[in-house]
Amino acid sequence: MTGPETPHDGAPTTLSWLCHPATLLALVLLLVNDHVLKPAFPGLLTGKLSDVAGLVLVPPLVAVLLTLLVPRLPSRAAALVGLASVGAGFAVVKSSGYAAELASSVWTVLAGPSLVRADRTDLLTLPALGLAWWSWTRSRRHPVRQRTARLVRLLVVLPPAVLAVAATSAVHYPYALGTTMLDGQPAISVGSGYTDWPTGPSAGQWAVSDDAATTWRPVTETEESRLFQQGAGQRQACAPDDPRRCYRVVAGHLRVEQSDDAGATWRVAWEVSDARREELARRSPNPGNIGRHFASRDLIVYRGAGGGHEVLVANGRDGFLRRVSDDAWQRDGFLFRQDDSAIHRDDLPRIDGGGPGDRQTDLLLAVALALTLGFTVLVLAAHLAVRRSGGSAWWGLAGGLSMMFATIALALLWQRGDDFLTVPALLMVVLPWGALTAVVLFIGARHGGATSRWGGWALGGFPLTVLLSGLPLIGWLYGIPLRTRFAVALALLATVPGVLLAIRIAGLVDPARAYQRRYPPRPPYQPHPNAPFPPYPPRPPAAPRSAPPVAAAAALSLAEVGRFSGGRVAPARRSARPPWSARLRAGCSGRGVRPPWAAAGPAGSPP
Repeated sequence: MTGPETPHDGAPTTLSWLCHPATLLALVLLLVNDHVLKPAFPGLLTGKLSDVAGLVLVPPLVAVLLTLLVPRLPSRAAALVGLASVGAGFAVVKSSGYAAELASSVWTVLAGPSLVRADRTDLLTLPALGLAWWSWTRSRRHPVRQRTARLVRLLVVLPPAVLAVAATSAVHYPYALGTTMLDGQPAISVGSGYTDWPTGPSAGQWAVSDDAATTWRPVTETEESRLFQQGAGQRQACAPDDPRRCYRVVAGHLRVEQSDDAGATWRVAWEVSDARREELARRSPNPGNIGRHFASRDLIVYRGAGGGHEVLVANGRDGFLRRVSDDAWQRDGFLFRQDDSAIHRDDLPRIDGGGPGDRQTDLLLAVALALTLGFTVLVLAAHLAVRRSGGSAWWGLAGGLSMMFATIALALLWQRGDDFLTVPALLMVVLPWGALTAVVLFIGARHGGATSRWGGWALGGFPLTVLLSGLPLIGWLYGIPLRTRFAVALALLATVPGVLLAIRIAGLVDPARAYQRRYPPRPPYQPHPNAPFPPYPPRPPAAPRSAPPVAAAAALSLAEVGRFSGGRVAPARRSARPPWSARLRAGCSGRGVRPPWAAAGPAGSPP
């Protein structure tokens, strides 16, 4: 462990770069800024400090990891790859919303729930790569020669550097938990969550307003203890200036009802329909259970600053809803900003309008669904071709089960319980799985005897299915239809032409040709050139048989004569016996009956 470095080993030089004083200063700055300064002083300065420290620290970290994975990689090549990849990746992520979302998803898989924002002002910190290059030029002159020193520095510096880069704050989203009255003034509870959403007002941070919900301040410890003792908020309340005017929330819906006769009859004062609420929620990040998180929870009615009364409603992930004195309802967001830099503070999406740009995750899901349906139709066409050519039904069964797995995974992602896992799951599991299944069955069908004409039609049916099924999904992204289940049903219905085409082109497969292609005739075997014995000589032709002599032929039967003559002489038909009447006459006269084939005697002899 104390020997010199091996030839062409870049680890000593890159490790010296990682342990350079400038790199170590960036490591300390990143840890202190992310975990101390940002929570205490959130703002522009602390955000840019993290970018500068990361641009100085990450290139040597990448170079060290490369030289550890590829020991014979030259240190200069590893340094150039580290600087170029970090600079290009930082520029793309900070200038593109889609790239930032992809980076957030990848970082969530590697380091837990995280958020990477696209902010082009962060590109002003790119000159920090010059400091990283300067530290590299100084470090390459003094590589760490001894293996023991390299091991110590590796164990001491590498783990904190990896943790400093990976240990970012988890992202959370604000949540309007509840409302109540404190000494005649409105009070609200605002929480946050990611997948473990808060369940009640006690899980959030309380704020109270001293000017009729115009401004808000955090509660004191005494006020907080009193609020905790009050318990849950109320779902129904009446106006202090008009006891007959009452309001109530409807559980499980974004709806407020109003009564003008002290609760005898009710009418809808404000609502977002369930279909519109679903579309609204899917334009929000990580919506989860829409019926639970996007629903009215409780309300309060208090005196307005200019007279009359106002209503404040806690609507969960949709923030707070307020009715001002002139009978107008407005969505006010979350009103109170918590002292937590990890909370994602984007504006509330509009109730109506929007498009694919506001629903980036749904856009990816729609593309994945259209491609999955296209893969499924291609698998069906390949299965029918295999069965037509006489192949086994196990091909179709395996393909169907594989596509069912991809469909189930896509259906789980469609619920959007965790948006940060959606992109890596689509790109690494669902789409590759469906594409691999379709390609394997298509190759199996072609190998089994399907013609090139069939292959062209089958490949043409794939984009046809993707296009037809994508049309209702594009309309769904624009809000027509609003319901997700209607859009999915229309997309499934749009696969009918592709299915009919797959059934139709199965007739292009010729079973006889498929059999000949699957079992081609075997060529005659040739003698091996290196055989230890020469090939056997061909058998000499047999000598022709001579005809038997006449005397012998006379003694043979006519059938044997015919056999020896090659079958050209047919044996004589056996004569029939004398009829019984002739035998009877011969018996009566005492003379025998001469058969017709009896030879005649010599001339002059008696008959």
